[in-house]
Amino acid sequence: MPGPGQRDDANQSGEAPAIQTVRRAALILSAFTVERPRLSLSEITARLGTSKPTAHRYTRALRAANLLRYDAQQATYTLGPEVLALEAAARAGLPIAAAAGPYLDLLVREINQTAVLSVWNGESPVVVRCVDNTEGDIRLSVRTGSTLDLLRSAQGRVFCAYLPVGEVPGLARKLRGTPELRGLIEDVRRTGIAVNSPADHGVRVIATPIFEGEQIVASMAVVGTVATLAGEAEHLVTEALLAASRRLSAELGGIATA
Repeated sequence: MPGPGQRDDANQSGEAPAIQTVRRAALILSAFTVERPRLSLSEITARLGTSKPTAHRYTRALRAANLLRYDAQQATYTLGPEVLALEAAARAGLPIAAAAGPYLDLLVREINQTAVLSVWNGESPVVVRCVDNTEGDIRLSVRTGSTLDLLRSAQGRVFCAYLPVGEVPGLARKLRGTPELRGLIEDVRRTGIAVNSPADHGVRVIATPIFEGEQIVASMAVVGTVATLAGEAEHLVTEALLAASRRLSAELGGIATA
């Protein structure tokens, strides 16, 4: 019997043990967010509503499956590397990722630059498809499953421009306090194009939205160097990117960008 103040971990909901195990594991994994990437055992215990020994058994099993990592120095847990692989596989199965494939392939053949498709995960853009350039001295690639910076990345700026402000965490506050950001977002809406600034590590990214109906569902981007995406070359690549994104949006029944 549990002592005073302790929770009874017995399954009193009528669930089969396997179902309860899956549900609890899912509760633990879903507790991690961008704002809270690290959790202590006490926080995980509170999330589960069980005793600490029970929560510890679950974290130990999730660590064995590489779904959690434990930092002994900070006594906290973070999501493990296997989560990234699962996320990438799940997002790669999205209909938009399949629909965009031929357009990305054609775009890369036309401009010989890497093309990337990102979707919104509720907090930031996540790369779900990447087609690398195959010619030239420099080959750039973006890892599928990569989470992109909301304001520094070109794709992040596209989502900031076309998503409802309330759906982008912290955006309303940042827009109120940063006139430069307001102007940048207005430019993206006017032109249908966003670029990363500053160009990190000599990489230049140009991005544009993909629409289904009136809703943005993805961002298509071209990734090159500041040397290859400059001057007339940048203009030609931008026109090719806009054309590809408009054709894909049209296939999805979406509106055209600027």
